[in-house]
Amino acid sequence: MSGSSKEHIIKSYDDELTRLTGEIVRMGELAVGQLESAIDVIERRDERAAQHVVGNDDAIDLLEQEISHDVVRLLALRAPIAGDLRNVFAALRIAADIERIGDYAANVAKRSIPLSMVAPVAPTSGLGYLAELAAAEVRDVLMAYRDRDAERAYQVWKDDAELDEAYTGYFRQLLTYMMEDPRNITPCTHLLFMAKNIERIGDHATNIAENIWYQVNGEPLTAQRAKRDFTSSPEFTKLGDKPD
Repeated sequence: MSGSSKEHIIKSYDDELTRLTGEIVRMGELAVGQLESAIDVIERRDERAAQHVVGNDDAIDLLEQEISHDVVRLLALRAPIAGDLRNVFAALRIAADIERIGDYAANVAKRSIPLSMVAPVAPTSGLGYLAELAAAEVRDVLMAYRDRDAERAYQVWKDDAELDEAYTGYFRQLLTYMMEDPRNITPCTHLLFMAKNIERIGDHATNIAENIWYQVNGEPLTAQRAKRDFTSSPEFTKLGDKPD
């Protein structure tokens, strides 16, 4: 094979990978927009808008399917090896994580519908802060992926502890509200599920960060991350028990 043919194949592969990366970043931006829209409909108590947010999840699912097809085509036509193969598999895994982020955002919007049918409770406003942290994580990790920036990805991976800590505090607040007044149990139960969905979005951002680290460095991220979600601890189990 001539040198010019090899250069053409390499450039063609690079162009396809750049396009694939752009598709994944766009998919991630859609997922973050879904989360922010879900928070907006909670605050407005708007059932119709919530249904619209839920319906928009189909666009993210469709993008993930298209990206999967692109990855298969890239594997078949280019037969990448070593670092190039890591790039392709990272794309596949990151797209799957973003699809899950979109699902969790849609779940938050779904829960906002029954929540809007009961009297509002003060802790509802706390969801916005959790969502801000999660959205910032996803946006940062998308930029790390776009730029192949392993150090930025590592920072996102570490920063997820802040979201875990905020979620744990919010969990405690909701349990307190539920114990103080049985009328708060229904709305606070919805809020608990919504908060957990947002916390899981952060977990998927850290999955993406780990994939970026492996993609760039060729080795797994093995450091131990501080995990500050203590909601499964005995203390919270006790808090959640029905009082005598």
